[in-house]
Amino acid sequence: MELRQLRYFVRVVEAGSIGRAAMSLGMVTSALSQQISRLEGELATRLLQRSASGVVPTDAGLAFFRQAQLALRHADDAVHAAQQARLAGHVSVGLSSTTASILGAPFVQAMNQRYPDIRLHLVEALSGHLADMLNGRQLDLAVVFHAEAARRWSVMPLLDEPLYLCAGRGMAGLPAGPTTRLEAIAGLPLVLPSGRHGLRALVSQAFQQRGLTPRVVAEVDGLALLMDVVQLGYAATIQPSSATARIAPGQLAMARIDDADLFRPNLLASLSDDELSPAALAARLVLADVSRTLARDGRWAVTTLHAAGSEAAPFTNHEDPLTPR
Repeated sequence: MELRQLRYFVRVVEAGSIGRAAMSLGMVTSALSQQISRLEGELATRLLQRSASGVVPTDAGLAFFRQAQLALRHADDAVHAAQQARLAGHVSVGLSSTTASILGAPFVQAMNQRYPDIRLHLVEALSGHLADMLNGRQLDLAVVFHAEAARRWSVMPLLDEPLYLCAGRGMAGLPAGPTTRLEAIAGLPLVLPSGRHGLRALVSQAFQQRGLTPRVVAEVDGLALLMDVVQLGYAATIQPSSATARIAPGQLAMARIDDADLFRPNLLASLSDDELSPAALAARLVLADVSRTLARDGRWAVTTLHAAGSEAAPFTNHEDPLTPR
């Protein structure tokens, strides 16, 4: 099996047609068809289902397509690294909007300083979408909030962060102090992400465990727009500490929710180690280092900071993330 056969097959699947793929490759259709048939013969399995309208991968073909994409990416990275004589390549990293608020820019800066020849692709999306992209091998790694045991992921616990009640100043019914409990804010109108969002599931479960139902008056699946709605003053929101990174001091009233069982875990999930390129392995290490540095420096309020190697180390940071430094 040769790399060019993998490239031919990937192009055919992406084009959905041997004819269109041949045209883009500058080949004769019959020659490309022979290459695909030869590949199927070597693997002793049917990779494509052919029809008058084009081709679609079989189950075996889809599995082979995903692995072929990884193999080609690693091959390209190896060539680039050899040419540059230092670690190079590209890596795709997924972050939710809240996590990106505090982690995104410092991570990009750290990667640029340590590995300037690694091309970084950052994706900001809902946590559920990040999991889907990771499963589909569209991402190399992502910070997610719960692990899917059925998936072949490598998962590293990073930290647990507290949740905050955020609202426009002067909104009726807000707690007076810097902290509150979930029972005390159950009657407040809330703006929350939709059910696809990991934060919504976390908050809903916490209310349910206490026999309460959150009073959700609007659902917004975008952090910037959600905060704009909160500033209108008729509804509050519940957000993790990372989301407060883009809130200017005094912009909103905030109270930390001090229920001991209410926090959001941050997990660094990636493809399995044997599937990650050297560039992706390096990015994973940098992302973990930057996360822990932000927590230790007090720039990311956390309840627990997990040590490297998945060992849990209690770490409490009760500083207000809006306090000027």
